[in-house]
Amino acid sequence: MTSSGLLSLAEEVGAAWAPRAAEYDRTAAFPQADMDDLRSSGLLGLLVPDRLGGMGAGFEDYVRVAVRLARSSGASALLFNMHASVTGALARVPDDLVRALGAPQSFLATRDEVLERAVAGAMYGVAISEIGAGPRLSALQTYYRKEDGKYRIRGRKSTCSGAGHLDAYLVAARDAAVPEEGSPRISYFLVPNADIGDVEQRWDPLGMRGTASNGFTIDACVDEAALLGVEGIALLLAHAMPEWLVASYAAVYVGVAQAAIAAAAAYVGAALVREPANEGPAREVGLGSSPWVRQRLGRADAQVEAARLAVEEAGRQVDANPGDAETSRAVYRAKLLAGDTAFEVAASLAEACGLGALMRGSDLERILRDARSGAVMPPSSDIAANVLGAAVLGTDPGVGLGARPW
Repeated sequence: MTSSGLLSLAEEVGAAWAPRAAEYDRTAAFPQADMDDLRSSGLLGLLVPDRLGGMGAGFEDYVRVAVRLARSSGASALLFNMHASVTGALARVPDDLVRALGAPQSFLATRDEVLERAVAGAMYGVAISEIGAGPRLSALQTYYRKEDGKYRIRGRKSTCSGAGHLDAYLVAARDAAVPEEGSPRISYFLVPNADIGDVEQRWDPLGMRGTASNGFTIDACVDEAALLGVEGIALLLAHAMPEWLVASYAAVYVGVAQAAIAAAAAYVGAALVREPANEGPAREVGLGSSPWVRQRLGRADAQVEAARLAVEEAGRQVDANPGDAETSRAVYRAKLLAGDTAFEVAASLAEACGLGALMRGSDLERILRDARSGAVMPPSSDIAANVLGAAVLGTDPGVGLGARPW
């Protein structure tokens, strides 16, 4: 499908999502109808190669689709992002690299099967975050060990978007055989929904409520085929292919920022204010007649467009030069700009519109809460900025407490 065709499809799906966004935000429930729309549209196979029946899109196309979806519902777009992080990473890891790392030939067949299931409607999630570790792979406490030809995985994940509602989860765990004081060996496993433990129904956050990102426990034995690639590959991929853990989020928050402008423009266009007059009676004028309000909208437009261009440029570099050092910097720039811009723009426009735009039920109020998560989603804006600053100085970004992005 052409890029314009993909955008038209995203436009159609987003139009169906928009009327439901407020209710899913209110209830913090899993957006089942939105995910059903993704399945029926075929977008779950967006990043799956043509040879496996997918759409064969690259990262730049993913960025554009995710931005459009997030304009209608940031939370549902984040769920799509998690799925795309799994399918995109699997689809884009070169076969030669997989073989060079020592993965068995059977992994390639398993990978293709996982991707074909996505085309058929299977939806995947990402289970990395833990209390005390956040998304830092090197600090995880969930562990695995080999038992009777299988992998026993035990631990607790603090948040996982769509927990309990998806078909399988990319679970990150450390090798229990490696001492904690040494360099951890972190591996990825694709664990079926039936093998995760009790899902803790406690998700009640400020924003991105419709992601239903509850925690869960896991104590499961999975077949060797559940191991993705080889043991210890997680940290390597995080550094070599950061786009699936970094810039994929960025696309969502550009869409959220665009939604903030649209919501503010709609509010301003309908709002009337009383203008005092030096002589004669006061009169009502549109809020948009204020140059101060227009300036806020103008600055927001410039900021969001700059973030969009940065994210799309990162997408182009990922497609053209994956694994390149400059590509990695572009990825971190995209996440930093998108995460910060979303909240800065939403907060500025809410201030310009006034209290009425912050009442519960207002689109801008919901978008402002969703935007607040942008700088916190991994890696946080501070972590992304540290990586970029270290690159400028030519130093190690991992020096210092909590400095390592992964």
